[in-house]
Amino acid sequence: MIPIDATIREEISQSIPLIVIVGASAVGKTEIAIRVAKNANGEIVSADSALIYRGMDIGSAKPSIQERQSVPHHMIDVANPDEKWSLSEYQCRANQAIRDIYHRGRLPFLVGGTGQYIRAMVQSWQVPEVAPDEQMRSVLDGLLHEIGAMEFHRRLAQLDSVAASRIDYRNTRRTIRAWEVILKTGRCFSDQRKSGIPVFKVLQIGLSRPRDELYCRVDLRIENMIVGGIIEEVRGLLSSGYSPNIPAFSAIGYKETIDYLAGKTSFEEMIALIKKRTRVLIRHQSNWFKPDDPLIHWFDVNTDTVEKILDLIADWIKGNPYQLNLV
Repeated sequence: MIPIDATIREEISQSIPLIVIVGASAVGKTEIAIRVAKNANGEIVSADSALIYRGMDIGSAKPSIQERQSVPHHMIDVANPDEKWSLSEYQCRANQAIRDIYHRGRLPFLVGGTGQYIRAMVQSWQVPEVAPDEQMRSVLDGLLHEIGAMEFHRRLAQLDSVAASRIDYRNTRRTIRAWEVILKTGRCFSDQRKSGIPVFKVLQIGLSRPRDELYCRVDLRIENMIVGGIIEEVRGLLSSGYSPNIPAFSAIGYKETIDYLAGKTSFEEMIALIKKRTRVLIRHQSNWFKPDDPLIHWFDVNTDTVEKILDLIADWIKGNPYQLNLV
């Protein structure tokens, strides 16, 4: 891992632009971002926590090979499903990718729906450097299963209400990490995750659709996942030797499919649970990407959205000249 020292931070903050495209799941980020980046001589850095894993293609709605050939993508297929992956590692790798894109004279785009990744990059979070303690995590995991996720999260809130308010109780991996950092350092997890020196000059763009339209698109995406072979994909991953309990398989679509293959749920229950979890995620994403956030330029997705976004980017570039080959 290559740390970003103060000299590099100063260089970046003075010269490197970053277009950030955010929005809820199924809003159309992939399609819009590819069209915009292609017209702006750009390259895309993924900010989606599920896309980093190799072999997890269908359930994560990973951009197709053709889409990735039309516009270069980064931070996709960079780890095996059983590899440990931290926020600080994502920051380091994504920062390097953005710098490389810019130094080739192209415009970097950060695109995704993982709010933690987006916020960490935009605000230059300084993540607590606490090494994983597998023995402690095992004990915490045992407690979680003994008292349940909601109670485990409630007890975290008693220690660190700020951290708990930022973590969905269903995200047990992050809850355990917060507990781990608190117990290892004796300090609140939220006190240790601070914003740092701005690394890039950022233009944030948000994509939105009416909620009922978004839910219809979610249902269609899930149907396409089933037809596209997510059951076969998950069966293949398990046959390759991956444990059904690895953190990567907590991603929406994978846990439900694993439970179905194990006979814990019916086919209909699997689909219903995927839809339910995706709707919960969409509501959670709205807390990360707020419609009234003055730093985000929001666009309703329609036929001329790409043109409007390109106009905004062109005006922004004119006001902040960079060394780019936008042809």
